Amino acid sequence: MIILCLYTMKAFFQKIKDYLSVKRNRKKIVFFTVVISTFLWLFWGIPLPTKLSSPDFPVSTRLLDRNGKLIYEIYTDKRRSPVKLDELPDYIKKATISIEDKDFYKHHGFSLPGIARSIYKIIFEKKLQGGSTLTQQLVKTALLTPERTIKRKIREFTLTIFVEGMYSKDQILEMYLNQTPYGSTAYGIEAASELYFGKEAKNLTLAEATLLAGLPQAPSRYSPFGSHPENAKERQKTVLNRMVEDKYLTQEEADKAFEEKLVYTQITAPKAPHFALWIKEQLAEKYGEKTVEQGGLRVTTTLDLDLQNFAQNAVATEVAKLKKQKVGNGAVLVTRPKTGEILAMVGSKDYFAQDEDGKVNVILAKRQPGSSIKPINYALALKDKKITPATALTDIPTCFSVAGQPLYCPVNYDGTFHGLTQARFALGNSYNIPAVRVLALNGIENFVNFAYQMGISTFVDPSQYGLSLTLGGGEVRPYDMAVAFGVFANQGIKQPLISILKVTDWKGKVLEEVNVNDIELNGERVLSPDVTFLISHILLDNNARSQAFGESSLLNVRGHPEVSVKTGTTNDRRDNWTIGYTGLAVVVSWVGNNDNTPMSGAVSGVSGASPIWNTVIKEVLKKAEDGLYSKDEDGHVWPNQPDQVMGKNICATTGLLPPGDQGNPGCPTRFEFFLEDSFPEKTDGERQDIQIDRTNGQIADPDLPVELVETQNHPVYYDPLGTLYCLDCPIASRSATIRYSL
Repeated sequence: MIILCLYTMKAFFQKIKDYLSVKRNRKKIVFFTVVISTFLWLFWGIPLPTKLSSPDFPVSTRLLDRNGKLIYEIYTDKRRSPVKLDELPDYIKKATISIEDKDFYKHHGFSLPGIARSIYKIIFEKKLQGGSTLTQQLVKTALLTPERTIKRKIREFTLTIFVEGMYSKDQILEMYLNQTPYGSTAYGIEAASELYFGKEAKNLTLAEATLLAGLPQAPSRYSPFGSHPENAKERQKTVLNRMVEDKYLTQEEADKAFEEKLVYTQITAPKAPHFALWIKEQLAEKYGEKTVEQGGLRVTTTLDLDLQNFAQNAVATEVAKLKKQKVGNGAVLVTRPKTGEILAMVGSKDYFAQDEDGKVNVILAKRQPGSSIKPINYALALKDKKITPATALTDIPTCFSVAGQPLYCPVNYDGTFHGLTQARFALGNSYNIPAVRVLALNGIENFVNFAYQMGISTFVDPSQYGLSLTLGGGEVRPYDMAVAFGVFANQGIKQPLISILKVTDWKGKVLEEVNVNDIELNGERVLSPDVTFLISHILLDNNARSQAFGESSLLNVRGHPEVSVKTGTTNDRRDNWTIGYTGLAVVVSWVGNNDNTPMSGAVSGVSGASPIWNTVIKEVLKKAEDGLYSKDEDGHVWPNQPDQVMGKNICATTGLLPPGDQGNPGCPTRFEFFLEDSFPEKTDGERQDIQIDRTNGQIADPDLPVELVETQNHPVYYDPLGTLYCLDCPIASRSATIRYSL
């Protein structure tokens, strides 16, 4: 076939020569010059198919922290152990063909449906993507670069034709199985088998073979040693299902293989394993697996390795102390909010922990946030001027009636009710019923949309949630919570998180670079500075939280009165959070169990994640104030009071204006901050006739018999949902029902 192609090309160029010699014409010369130039542009320097047996010399990729310290080196050499096709179990070949190219033995290098999909992507979606056959994948991996261009696709097409003409199908399959990257340093099925399972490929079980067969498409993403090891099992299931569809396996055989417990070899973890493997995954998506593992990239990350090691030790130490409380794991994320730089990422107590599947990066996993989501709910209500920090909310037994949903009757974490409670103290003490009332004011759809704006990527469809959402009824990622609380730290600007500062090749050529000065506080504005000031001031107010947490809890950072902080514990105690921030740092800490088993009742907002958080934030603030992240950082920055925020004395009970003058206000008062034009309009002291239950002195239930009801005159208050509250009556012992429409 090659001889035929060469003969055809020779005849073609002879025809051109004869034509031009007979009729010399300027237009024709130009035309053929363009044709030949295009041909040379497309094919000059194209590698020969014989290069399949002569791979390029690889150079390791190095991941560095922000100070140039080595985090992880992606191996310099390829780990390659060639193996003959006939030495491999038949199910290795079948698994590879099923998942990569089921028509491999039927086509001549190209899949017509795949080509059709590729053309569709190019024309309609402007993407160069497509249904590559196994032969095409071999060409791309061994002969070409990973770039997605039309030129590269034409070269791929041409080389595929030559490879299919030069080699048999079994030879192509053998080369594929020996040259394809399976992740890390493993090139070829034999090296992969040794790396992941510590055995020769000929001894692989069906379960092990199907897991390996699924890796080549995206080794970093699907690796059991990567940042998402659970993806490896999901990919294995896909391979097994394809083999059932292709009638290589019965469903029973596939199920048995999937259920087989796989035992992996131990590998040496990088110094910041979850972060490093996550970075490797990002690089592979952008530059291709081959470039990452052989291309000699030099990657400067945002990580502070010293802080990372400190945080890792803090997590391991505190989780060990909580063993009796049935706490098995912990995680920490530290960011610099102005730029979004990730300074530390601790994904678990120990990457190699067998009891908690330590390889799972909790920072990127979905967990329920508990009450740590409440500040976002209150921020929306403040933004829309539905409440102020002084707005009194009724913390009494309440059931919320929502059409199509069971009656929802929330309770507080401490099991008690606190009567009329102003928003500052309701949020500071993390009372549940006032928070649900605020969500009812906001509306679930508005809240979900706003939370998404703040950075909570997992909140998408409002119809999937109810009023429990403000108590942690929806799943979030710690990564997203760092973004959202960064909005408060940045006075309303959402700064996307970044993890890479610079990428060069091994010769020093800059491939990408981030100037942190250029990106500092250049993100999307989500909130105004006045709203973030109010939220931050509430969350740093120790007096506002002391009733629930005490005056000397670990939410107070010694020497740092400027720190704002919020805890969160799910009702079933499966997740416990502490998230705190200043203008210099955001620290998200979490403890729990990877398998979602509950912790003991002793774990609370001040006993679980808080010790980890307190230890880490003190360290990062010290480093920040020493100028290790920016020369311009200022320490002990109290939230700057915007011009639009005013202060005023209000009645300490109702949050309304005192009825008297400054010398004789007529009620106990306290000072509070307000948005401009959001001062209370009413004064304290409204009285009216109300129906009272003679048996207990509480506001009478509408269904109470007339003989038990008595009309009395009392000082009253109506909260924003219109709930009547008697200021001098006992707190209700029965739940009132509020009808709420989604």
